[in-house]
Amino acid sequence: MRGDVDSWPTGRLLSVAARMVEARFDAFLAGLDLTHAGLITLHHLVGGPLPQRELARLCRVTDQTMSRTIERLARTGHVERALDAADRRRTRVAITTLGAEALAAARLEERRSERFFGTVDDYDRFRDQLIRLIEAAGDR
Repeated sequence: MRGDVDSWPTGRLLSVAARMVEARFDAFLAGLDLTHAGLITLHHLVGGPLPQRELARLCRVTDQTMSRTIERLARTGHVERALDAADRRRTRVAITTLGAEALAAARLEERRSERFFGTVDDYDRFRDQLIRLIEAAGDR
């Protein structure tokens, strides 16, 4: 297999590596009854309840996408929704104890798996290079 991979262009290497790492993490999240979108949402709720529209902005998704994400998180017990006392047209979303526990478990697993099981010699440099690559690609 190594010989075949050696011939791949860098873009394909990045794409395949990203899919493999993400698939492994997605399987872990599924065990917590979470999705990646749900995890990002929980991350933004740690500081306290937020209006649904603000969550959508922070997560960089549409209001409709956020609505579906929050609906799923509420069904699984990770968040609670309530009408905003100051403006009853708005819904505020809060993380639950179960949601906070799931977020903590996911963060721990991220730290464990981010080191790619010892396969990256200089992880901090590798991470910095990925960030620079993303920033440079975004400038185009």
